[in-house]
Amino acid sequence: MSIEHILAAVRRLDGALVVVAGPDSGFPPLAHGDAFFFHAPDGHVPARTQPYGTVITKDYPGDTSSRLDAPGRHRVNVHAGRLATRRHAPGGTADPAATDVFFPHPLYGARGWLSVVNPGPRTTDTLLGLLRTAHEAVRARHERRAGPR
Repeated sequence: MSIEHILAAVRRLDGALVVVAGPDSGFPPLAHGDAFFFHAPDGHVPARTQPYGTVITKDYPGDTSSRLDAPGRHRVNVHAGRLATRRHAPGGTADPAATDVFFPHPLYGARGWLSVVNPGPRTTDTLLGLLRTAHEAVRARHERRAGPR
């Protein structure tokens, strides 16, 4: 699944904001070229809120196990929750450099983040479902906090 396909799928979610970091995005230069997914019906990156999903296109300091600096590689990360992470990455022993295989995020897996490098036929449908579920969870939390209208 291409990065463009992933971004298009998330953009179709109600209230989704996809930010591809660049010079004018407010994100640090290291993040440029990477994508971050938020629930933001007003079109602005929410303050004090972490994204519920990301597409990372390069290695970061302390996070090189997926070998993302190799050409044509990207990793999709989604805050799927601990239960979903255990379900889709049982035992947490998958190679974080393997493609089209779910594994706990190399740094945030214990916090319920699930990852896949270069999603393909084995992971695409599940990944898109997990991104929808994560988006809906953030949307519902946003609506609860906003209270009755």
